[in-house]
Amino acid sequence: MSHLKPTGSLPSFSRRTLIRGALAAGLASTGAGSLVACGGGGGSSSGGGTVGGEVTLGVYQGDEVPRKAMQAMIDGYAHGSNVKINFVDHETFKNNINNYLQGNPDDVFTWFAGYRARFFAQNGLVSDLSDIWKNFDGMPESMKNASSTTDGKQILVPSTYYPWGVFYRPSVWQARGYTEPNSKAEWLTLCEKMKADGIIPLAFANKGGWESMGTFDMMNLRVNGYDFHVSLMAGQEAWDGEKVKNVFKTWSEFTPFEQPDANGRTWQEGAQALINEQAGMMTLGMFIGQQFETTQYADDLDFFIFPEFDPAIGADVVEAPIDGFMMAAKPKNEAGAKDLLTYLASPEAVNITLQFDPSVIGANSNADQTAYSALQKKAVQIIGEAKNISQFLDRDTRPDFASTVVGPALQSFIQNPADIDKILANVEQQKKSIFG
Repeated sequence: MSHLKPTGSLPSFSRRTLIRGALAAGLASTGAGSLVACGGGGGSSSGGGTVGGEVTLGVYQGDEVPRKAMQAMIDGYAHGSNVKINFVDHETFKNNINNYLQGNPDDVFTWFAGYRARFFAQNGLVSDLSDIWKNFDGMPESMKNASSTTDGKQILVPSTYYPWGVFYRPSVWQARGYTEPNSKAEWLTLCEKMKADGIIPLAFANKGGWESMGTFDMMNLRVNGYDFHVSLMAGQEAWDGEKVKNVFKTWSEFTPFEQPDANGRTWQEGAQALINEQAGMMTLGMFIGQQFETTQYADDLDFFIFPEFDPAIGADVVEAPIDGFMMAAKPKNEAGAKDLLTYLASPEAVNITLQFDPSVIGANSNADQTAYSALQKKAVQIIGEAKNISQFLDRDTRPDFASTVVGPALQSFIQNPADIDKILANVEQQKKSIFG
């Protein structure tokens, strides 16, 4: 069965995670969108429903670019007119995902690969998709692994991924004679030069509580290496030990060059500082490109990964989170939901997304890369050369630990760097309680 419309033109995708407790039903008054499903929930999970029947889709594509991309992708689906999309503000969606899944969820919903997907599977909140995965073509083994439970069941359909890096405007760098650093020492020297030139070296935002996790991840990966990072995320290392303290000592070398008051700034506002030439660099995911798309600087964006800090550790790990779709544990229309998910896994669906959102890369290896921007091609090359790929702190560890412990701890460090020993002692105490 074809999942594309037989006729008609080929007319988004975004961010992160946290799990907290506000009631989904009370979100409508916030103006950010409601996490109450358009329909669905409570139905049979034993193959009920029809392919041509109504399917509800809950998505966190709240921003303009990814929202248009999502709508266009559904418009390209053979049964797109039967898909009822529930657009929700990104932060609202992820902050209330627990209540959403335990209440009356949509048949299909957007989410993230890795620990966060497995967490919902372990708690019986999502469905096994192994049967449709058997028919997927073009999905690399790495994507399958990231979309599977520890016992080998596929629970997520990956759509796109994107690297984290240090982004900058090439035209600004060329005019001022800046070049990409190859070591920590060179990076600090570059920061000094920018500061002397009257530019904030590092745009910085952390209002959501997750943004600084990317900086921590890369600092830890460069200071202590991939194996330690994975072990730390699994709760097997001491947060108040010397290795983690060394991460923050290294980070403290860069804090004088970071944009102040980060805890009160959104990532979009931080990106604007880069666009307006107020800042020279920003550590963020490639979704930063969404802020450039509607400006005259749409093609004036490049990035480098964190350079080598220690020759013994190297710089062969890249952070590249994967975004995709999951199916609720009891979808109202299981047959229709699985047909939609099969379409969403196809290169045809991803190609539509890529037309609208050049800040991501297609998870399906058969997706058309001929139209990739220079930024996308560079990302594919860098990720292809990486020895290891991490997801993101709030996807690589327990959600309750990431959102309620590490996020606030990083905000505290940003506000009071001198309190780091006390902050880490508190993190370690809570880690022991959460991980057992």
